[in-house]
Amino acid sequence: MQLKEVAVLITGGGSGLGAATARAMADKGANIAVLDQSKENAEKVAAEVKGIALHADVTDEEQVKAGIAKAESAHGIARVLMNCAGIGGSQRIVGRDGVYPLAKFARIINVNLIGTFNCLRLFAERLVTAEPIGEERGVIINTASVAAYEGQIGQIAYSASKGGIVGLTLPAARDLASQKIRVNTIAPGIFYTPLLMGLNEEARKSLGAQVPHPARLGEPPEYAALAVHIVENAMLNGETIRLDGAIRMAPR
Repeated sequence: MQLKEVAVLITGGGSGLGAATARAMADKGANIAVLDQSKENAEKVAAEVKGIALHADVTDEEQVKAGIAKAESAHGIARVLMNCAGIGGSQRIVGRDGVYPLAKFARIINVNLIGTFNCLRLFAERLVTAEPIGEERGVIINTASVAAYEGQIGQIAYSASKGGIVGLTLPAARDLASQKIRVNTIAPGIFYTPLLMGLNEEARKSLGAQVPHPARLGEPPEYAALAVHIVENAMLNGETIRLDGAIRMAPR
């Protein structure tokens, strides 16, 4: 599927990987809807890419439905969904502060995994009513992490949430194959995103040095470039693609 004049919905599009993808797809001529829990961030990126801003929580069914409807009224039925919304969080199961709070674990699972599925299912529900463009109706791209495979100490909730996204990718692709909708996932390594912006330069260089090649942090436009390729390559389906410079995370 070519992106020119195609409607794209990007969750978590107000910053980081989502914002970079909004820019890359807008450069290809796509009509972008930026959905983010931060109204300010959504509006800022939407203005930059001449798209529309949607203020919504990915875990809220009615807010996501309303966002999809608003995007459709502006651009027509969205053909591409980029699931980039997510949160982090680190804590040992039992540590100095006691046992891992169940509510904290549930919150990370709810945003990262259930939020991804909520947007996927509601997007697909609307897309199946559209006529195909050539051999497909549309494309869904989720965001996992290498933590799905090599979760580090303290990453149990984050790793579980991202592992769930990896696990749903192939069944989702199989479920939606008869509807001519492809589903893929990108699993980034250590990327320069808002989750790492709190670190100082020395800490960021230390993280980047762990990457075999290139020995640096990934840049959001590199994630965006892969997302664009997935949309344009019709044979990519049911895959989780690691984008990590060959890193395999150590325990800490």
